[in-house]
Amino acid sequence: MLLVQQCARRAHRWPLRSGLTSISNTCFYSSSYYLTTPIFYPNSVPHIGHLYTLVITDILARHARISLPDRTVCFLTGTDEHGLKIQRAAEARNLEPLEFCNRISDRFRVLANNASASYTRFIRTSEKDHHHAVQHVWRALDSKGLIYKGSHKGWYSVADECFYTENQVERLSGKGNTLSSSSEEIVVSKETGSVVEWTEEDNYKFRLSRFRDFLFARYQSDPHTIYPPQQHAAVLDMLSMPLEDLSVSRPRSRLHWGISVPNDSAHTIYVWFDALINYLTGVGYPWDTEKQNVQACWPPDLQVVGKDIVRDASGSGHTTSQEALGSLHWTVNRRKMSKSIGNVVDPFYVIEELGTDVVRYYLARIGGRFKDDVDWSSEQLENHGAELRSLLGNFYLRITSAAIRKRLPEGFHSNLRESLEQSLSTEDVKEVEVANGLQTLASVVDNHLKELRISEALEAIMHQLKAINALLNATEPWAKNSREAVVMKMYALSLETLRICGILLQPFIPIKAGTLLDAMSVPQSERALQHAQYLCGTMGVTTPGVKLFSNTRVS
Repeated sequence: MLLVQQCARRAHRWPLRSGLTSISNTCFYSSSYYLTTPIFYPNSVPHIGHLYTLVITDILARHARISLPDRTVCFLTGTDEHGLKIQRAAEARNLEPLEFCNRISDRFRVLANNASASYTRFIRTSEKDHHHAVQHVWRALDSKGLIYKGSHKGWYSVADECFYTENQVERLSGKGNTLSSSSEEIVVSKETGSVVEWTEEDNYKFRLSRFRDFLFARYQSDPHTIYPPQQHAAVLDMLSMPLEDLSVSRPRSRLHWGISVPNDSAHTIYVWFDALINYLTGVGYPWDTEKQNVQACWPPDLQVVGKDIVRDASGSGHTTSQEALGSLHWTVNRRKMSKSIGNVVDPFYVIEELGTDVVRYYLARIGGRFKDDVDWSSEQLENHGAELRSLLGNFYLRITSAAIRKRLPEGFHSNLRESLEQSLSTEDVKEVEVANGLQTLASVVDNHLKELRISEALEAIMHQLKAINALLNATEPWAKNSREAVVMKMYALSLETLRICGILLQPFIPIKAGTLLDAMSVPQSERALQHAQYLCGTMGVTTPGVKLFSNTRVS
């Protein structure tokens, strides 16, 4: 049932959207961009996967802002707080569910802040405005005959918050299994390994089966709705089979921690249905149609979700291209992170030890391809931190050092632009390569990020920094026998490289990029993508001796 549930989470948005369009007269505008993370389930403290998802989404949000500075960018994250799993976790700690969620949700908010995530809305599904939105959507769908009352039975997983069919579970002998100390048989999901329990109940159902053909045709017609391609193929494979109508409520006698079904307080709205609506709540739904307050940010342009629950993928219109990005999983020693194994990476600790931007850089550089799961490595994290310090931080210190500055001619600042122009026509092949690379770097990075190739975008920037570092070592402008013209050109070309790379690195390492641009006196008004062009920015007074990075290590 899990695959059907996943399919349903994707599928459900289409009838929802078509219904809301007629109700609210929604439309989409090129003047806005709406990104979302999955809302995180706060049954436990945040892990590195949550940090990774926040960082990936934030990179894309920040790039959207510098691409079109006048555009409104909405970035939603938050916590998914209802459901039986939360209810039981709170009971186990002798806490009321809301008090339990308050404590855990706050940790997710702190993590988002520590990660420098530039979210515009941190939503909690326990908020009153979300309850109002969910019940409003329920009534809208019910009025269209898409919800009906029926009976449901199957194997239910509290951990996964979904039902499974008989073919999707397996029975484990109690003897020798790690899930129970008793000798009784244990039934688990084949896909997730979660324990399931047999459940029979009356509840409300959503007519998902009506939309299978529409969904299949939609996804098949546009391969860009879901990224990476293997996730798009998996969705089509699931939709090649008939879809069952889905349970969208639980009896309140079993689940009281949730939103009541309108006009039937004996039932609680199912957690996945409830959670799905948060993307609407986050941009002010339900909208005031009488005042024509149509929300410009709807529908979402990009939704970053775990690869196992890719959902809400769609493509529509000519000015707005909607996509779902299925992010990968992080492992340790090729094993899934688990408290019982003791291999869980604490995101708060690594940020504290190495700094926000070094961790962001590592997550983007290693985890930005979305092809296969990635293995966490503290050693690799340190190596990438060293690379960033060397190619960016140490390079800035070298080019602004007293040894080079004292070799610059009097009035050198007024001749920097002339030196940059000369670099385009010099006979030095390496110098021309650096100058030419800077002319195209912004468009290369922009194209990579538009296609969700995050690692490739970052690698293009670092390749440019490697090239200028190598040229600096080859020309040795600090040497006593270096010609004045060489010193001038290297100084100008190095500063222009740092200026352009600093602008392009803002989405990836916002704190350090900002410090670099401040040190180079780059005006706030000249830090957009359009300014990351060769000879297209102000050459301000550069402050020497600014240290961008420390040498802190993580154990």
